Amino acid sequence: MQEKTSNTTAILNENDEKLWAFASDVSHIPLPEKFTFPFYYEPHPLSMLAAEQLQAYLSTQEDFDHNFGLEEGQEGLVIGKMFGVLVIQKPDGSLGFLAAFSGKMAGGNHHKFFVPPVFDILKEDGFFRKGEDELNAMNRRIEALEAMPEYLTLVENLRQVKEKAEEALEDERQMMKAAKKERKRKREAARQTMVPERFEILCEELKDESLGQRYVYKQNLRDWTEKIAQLENQVKIYQEEIDQLKAERRKKSSALQQKLFRQYAFLNYERKEKSLGAIFQNAVPATPPSGAGECAAPKLLQYAYLHDLEPIAMAEFWWGQSPTSEVRKHRHFYPACRGKCEPILGHMLVGLETDENPLEKSPVLENDLEILFEDEHMLILNKPAEFLSVPGKQITDSVYTRMKNKYPYATGPLVVHRLDMSTSGLMVISKSKEAHKVLQHQFIKRKVKKRYIALLDGIVEGDEGFIDLPLRVDLDDRPRQLVCYEYGKSARTQWEVVERKEGKTRIHFFPITGRTHQLRVHSAHPKGLNVPIIGDDLYGTKADRLHLHAAWLQLKHPVSGELMEWEVEALF
Repeated sequence: MQEKTSNTTAILNENDEKLWAFASDVSHIPLPEKFTFPFYYEPHPLSMLAAEQLQAYLSTQEDFDHNFGLEEGQEGLVIGKMFGVLVIQKPDGSLGFLAAFSGKMAGGNHHKFFVPPVFDILKEDGFFRKGEDELNAMNRRIEALEAMPEYLTLVENLRQVKEKAEEALEDERQMMKAAKKERKRKREAARQTMVPERFEILCEELKDESLGQRYVYKQNLRDWTEKIAQLENQVKIYQEEIDQLKAERRKKSSALQQKLFRQYAFLNYERKEKSLGAIFQNAVPATPPSGAGECAAPKLLQYAYLHDLEPIAMAEFWWGQSPTSEVRKHRHFYPACRGKCEPILGHMLVGLETDENPLEKSPVLENDLEILFEDEHMLILNKPAEFLSVPGKQITDSVYTRMKNKYPYATGPLVVHRLDMSTSGLMVISKSKEAHKVLQHQFIKRKVKKRYIALLDGIVEGDEGFIDLPLRVDLDDRPRQLVCYEYGKSARTQWEVVERKEGKTRIHFFPITGRTHQLRVHSAHPKGLNVPIIGDDLYGTKADRLHLHAAWLQLKHPVSGELMEWEVEALF
């Protein structure tokens, strides 16, 4: 352990164990002109060297014990982690880098060689831990009250009395219903056989019988109601104390959270401070999500600003086993999460010139969209990769706008279905409301047959199969999707290997459902094929493009009913 520690400290700044020195000469590597846009980037060479150095340390370190799921038989819950590196320039012009992890690691926030949290909620004598201790004490008091034998006995007695009351009253109601039916039968029979005077007497007798039964029912109802009320009053004595404690707990919890939001403050490049609550004030949702501010990126920037270190480039990578719901690959680089980090980094990067957001730049499509089939009712086109199906928040150019301009008098929504921006291939366009309704009905009822072709970044085991992994959006990192068996929508895909060559797999996908990112997640997820599509910047590794193409389509013409099919070759 001594040898590993000394080797590590040898490549760190002598005056600050948090500041790493590059293990090799980096003077020949040009600095980036602008800082990294954290939500969509390719790691700068300096960031990659920093990440490699940090990963080498993680592979051999003995400074902390955390189960990343990389060693068989290691004790402890498996928790993979996102790590970040921030290349910085010191006041003397020399380069180094900082390292951070998201959340806590090995049960703590503070570890040698890693920058500290912006606000340490685990600090023993801090207000947050004290507040948590108070809340925990209240929780124990509530649990004790709810577990008191006297209280539990009263609650059970109340339940049983209510149950018996309902059974007894229901029996009486059924008896009264049967008696009413019998009285009606008697009246109808007597009407035909009795003289009027005797019939009137019978009716009065039957009426008295009805009134008597109703009186008995109301009396029994009052008796049961009184019994229930007596027990409820006894239960209420305990319940009011429990409810009062719960109300106090909610109030204290809310106050503690608001205090945390005020104390949790972030600097930006201009050294202006802003609290977590103020940062999220105009965000959606306005309440900071759990764990906001505990990711690697805010920790890195905060430390750099506090120590007058100039941010040069940043990158984040995953280390360890993937969570069961997400797609995270060991050692792969990932952008910062949007739900937690976008509002925070939006403040922290003020004054620091960053690369442009490529997602806000519309790809130049000088030529018209390629149309494969067209008549007066519909058309089939070949959408290029990285082109929107419908207008986005920043980009308006899309299949829809092109079709709207080309056919200004067409009625209906035009776009029958969508392809992801990064996916190329066949799309169906309607020219009328009537045609759109018929075509979309075929998609909804899954009458349309589709085949996608993809090139995967690895070798797939098996030649064919079926994937059934329900999906939902990652609320903290849209538009990423999660595998979720509780709230996810059914997502099913058939697949068939076409070719294996040079460590890649060419494959056909036959999607049964059409969920967002379905084929991308089903390819990359460990419970799917566990091999991402080449160029998948969300679930794999960015490349020149996403190698996914909607190649073949079969449907019925919306007017003639003729079965038609089209095929277009992929350009990869």
